[in-house]
Amino acid sequence: MCGLSAIYSYGAKAPPVDQWELSKISDHMTVRGPDGEGQWISRNGKLGLAHKRLAIIDTSDQGAQPMALLDDGGQEMLLITYNGEIYNFEELREELLQQGHRLTTRSDTEVLLHLYDRYGADMVEKLRGMYAFVIWDNRYNGIFMARDPFGIKPLYYSDDGQTIRIASQVKALLAGNKTGGTPDPAGHVGFFLLGYVPEPHTLYADVQAVPSGTTIWLEEGGNRKTTNYFDVRKHLADHVTNPYESEIAPKLRDVLTSSVRDHLVSDVPVGIFLSAGLDSTTLAGLASEVSSTSLISMTLQFKELSGSVMDEAPLAAEVASIYGMQHTTRTVIGSEFRNEINSLFASMDQPSIDGANTYFVAKEAASMGLKVAISGLGGDELFGGYPSFQQVPRLVNGLSWFPGLNFVGKAFRIISAPVLKQLTSSKYASLFEYGGSFPGAYLLRRGLYMPWELPEILDPDFAAEGWQKLELMIRLNETIEGIANDAAKVSALEILWYMRNQLLRDSDWAGMAHSLEIRTPLVDGRLFRKVAGMKASKKDLAGTLSKPLPDAILNRAKTGFYLPVREWLLGETSEEPQERGYRGWARKVYNGVS
Repeated sequence: MCGLSAIYSYGAKAPPVDQWELSKISDHMTVRGPDGEGQWISRNGKLGLAHKRLAIIDTSDQGAQPMALLDDGGQEMLLITYNGEIYNFEELREELLQQGHRLTTRSDTEVLLHLYDRYGADMVEKLRGMYAFVIWDNRYNGIFMARDPFGIKPLYYSDDGQTIRIASQVKALLAGNKTGGTPDPAGHVGFFLLGYVPEPHTLYADVQAVPSGTTIWLEEGGNRKTTNYFDVRKHLADHVTNPYESEIAPKLRDVLTSSVRDHLVSDVPVGIFLSAGLDSTTLAGLASEVSSTSLISMTLQFKELSGSVMDEAPLAAEVASIYGMQHTTRTVIGSEFRNEINSLFASMDQPSIDGANTYFVAKEAASMGLKVAISGLGGDELFGGYPSFQQVPRLVNGLSWFPGLNFVGKAFRIISAPVLKQLTSSKYASLFEYGGSFPGAYLLRRGLYMPWELPEILDPDFAAEGWQKLELMIRLNETIEGIANDAAKVSALEILWYMRNQLLRDSDWAGMAHSLEIRTPLVDGRLFRKVAGMKASKKDLAGTLSKPLPDAILNRAKTGFYLPVREWLLGETSEEPQERGYRGWARKVYNGVS
């Protein structure tokens, strides 16, 4: 796991790369890669690559970046700066060797260079992993950018029509002092609507995210080609039939075991974030079956919750014992976290109402000496674990038959909102206005503020511009286009919005704040292709284990990974306005990060 940066002066009028700017961008990401650094600028000054390294695979200096692939004359033909891990790199390395390629390191970075040399842009179809990278192709004077299928690893760029600047963090690009001058209304509006900034937007008009599952080729002169090589929606739409229940267990076990085995590939110890939920406990069980060594697991316990139903530590310790883990429970006093709030906001690359819990868990894992940890993230989206899988279809099916519902619902909202806001959640005023469609019902379920509330938070003209530019309802509807099954629709919405824009992004910045790589075996392209058509539940997930989980885990009511970190950080005497749910916290985050 690392921090990458690149500056490419591709336009005829573009100035040469400013080495000071490249260094400032890269240096902002030192915590992402404290184990090494590198920088390369082309002879003509048109391209600069930089890298901060967290050494996980081939920890020797041979894995340093930027890494070059030389031609027969000893000249630099390809160069790469890369963030992530390719879990099937050993298999790909062997394939390349058999094809006549000469590889001199044991790193996955070198494998990427040779794959590109052989397959070009199609190389991404062979990868299993989480990744974002930039490859300079000296043969055709262009750069090739790629981001993994689900967007586990971030990749941002700023393009002024002459020069493109690329980095693993928005704040890194801002550190170069050439970007970030103008706000993007859609990014700001998106945060208050959803609690995160939805891709491809950021808070800044000149900074965008490379979409997940996408490659971009940009050559000298400005010609470019953007390709979406992995489409979550299409995979869900294509799987219109499900196997019989008797066929689920063996197939599910095979694909899960394969993913877990590959995600354990590392030259440093791998730990597991262990809670009392089905996702992490199942991964722990599967990992114990495929690993030849005893694995490390850790649970964060809060003193204030000790002995309550929210205390997951005792059950997590029991599971660790069953599967022979080297387990550690770290007990902390939650109120002490208030001292960390400035560091938390500094680490948060884009504002998010979530992620604080992961930040503190990662901090404790890193203090144990871990550089890699397995997370159960993704299980709820794949196996229907959220209440939204029942609530959203129920709401839509209950209201969609009503003629003229949107018009009536808007009138009801205008009349009722002033009263309902004083008594309960303001969302109830929008129940009929939005509840009759999947996009609207999903916004009701996941939304932070409703669209009509935005002028109360932001400048009204700015809010109106952002709402129009964001096109939220159109994009939500596009997310489920062509998907017939109700559960698959919700899965697409949860994966492409909540998981991609919040959970995965939070895992990246919160882990990297402590130089910790967080891996997600349940968020995997190969696994998704095979599981997308299954009618599998969380109980089916747990049923893949050879040694079953205890009944206390299997029958435990879902609580989610909730800890009152938000309340602790706000403090008992907070001067912030007291608002329902996460709204007060959202305002504090917005002011602290933006």
